[in-house]
Amino acid sequence: MKFRSPLSTARGLGSAKSGTHHWWMQRVTAIALIPLIIWFLISAIGLIGAEFDVVEAWVAQPLTSVLLILFAVAFFYHMKLGVQVVIEDYVHGEGRKLALLLGVNFAAIGLTVACIFSILKIAFGG
Repeated sequence: MKFRSPLSTARGLGSAKSGTHHWWMQRVTAIALIPLIIWFLISAIGLIGAEFDVVEAWVAQPLTSVLLILFAVAFFYHMKLGVQVVIEDYVHGEGRKLALLLGVNFAAIGLTVACIFSILKIAFGG
């Protein structure tokens, strides 16, 4: 016999609204990545065989630096959201799930910061 109400069973399982936000953010980052990936691929193909100085000058251009930073932020955030869904759906055991989610968050933040730092270092001639 079950004495718990449906409300008490659902408490502590998270907000019903957080899934909608997550879903929207995945779609927004995916849409943002479409033109950024196209721009990056066209630019990268144009730089095939170029000397390091040419690539460095390309990254140092203000528009290029801004677009590269936007690309890095959107890419790693989109990656984090996608991997988070896979972990939440397929990893069992709360301790392991929490550890993996924390690892994914730290990796996404660390990689994003490293990319931004590298782009800015090149752009400002460091």
